[in-house]
Amino acid sequence: MNIALLGYGKMGQLIEKFALQRGHQIHLIVDEGNRESIGAADLGGADIAIDFSRPEAAVSNIDLCFEADVPIVVGTTGWYNQLDVVKKRCLDGNKTLLYGSNFSIGVNVFFYINKLLAAAMNPYKQYDVQVEEIHHTQKLDAPSGTAITIAESIIEHTDAKTEWINNLIGEGEESIPKPNQLLIESHRIEDVPGTHTVLYSSEVDQIEFKHTAHSRAGFALGAVIAAEWLNGKTGFYQVTEMFNFGGQV
Repeated sequence: MNIALLGYGKMGQLIEKFALQRGHQIHLIVDEGNRESIGAADLGGADIAIDFSRPEAAVSNIDLCFEADVPIVVGTTGWYNQLDVVKKRCLDGNKTLLYGSNFSIGVNVFFYINKLLAAAMNPYKQYDVQVEEIHHTQKLDAPSGTAITIAESIIEHTDAKTEWINNLIGEGEESIPKPNQLLIESHRIEDVPGTHTVLYSSEVDQIEFKHTAHSRAGFALGAVIAAEWLNGKTGFYQVTEMFNFGGQV
């Protein structure tokens, strides 16, 4: 495939590395230095685009790919408040988009088991649940998109929780969650690729379910695999649709 990279930070450079290793070509690189000069015609010849840019640039990059009729994989988070509008434009225009909060194979296994665990714990009301996420200080959104996916899956399978709230530790006054609120506690620490933990706590014990990323490599490889999976398809997809773990939750 000929791939257009939208965003060329650390993630974009890793995606380039894995794409070349897997026999693909980089058709175009778009970053902050040339984004204003790039139009739909520049994407001509690209089979697919992969976006790991910035939250404020994601939707305009999606629109650019829709205009150029180029399928797009979106790994950028922080723009999901516009998700429904983007989905409608995609389906109405017969375009192609796949998005996800995390493309790591390990994290998507984590997502699946998180649903199973939430359903298993639901009858045991003596346990309270919260989510903790730790990322590097350059991460622009809090909570992380991965943490939101985890929290929303817990809410879907837990009667006691109906919404989530976030505390970014060290940044202002922290909120005390109400009984129906699922707390996401966010930490920003230098040189941490990403750690997500689900904690079920009672007076007698605590259950911890954790995923720790050792590097960004798993996210980058997963994005290239997502592009390979999306190639030739039309429609609006979530990254979880790539995976089949043997059952529905």
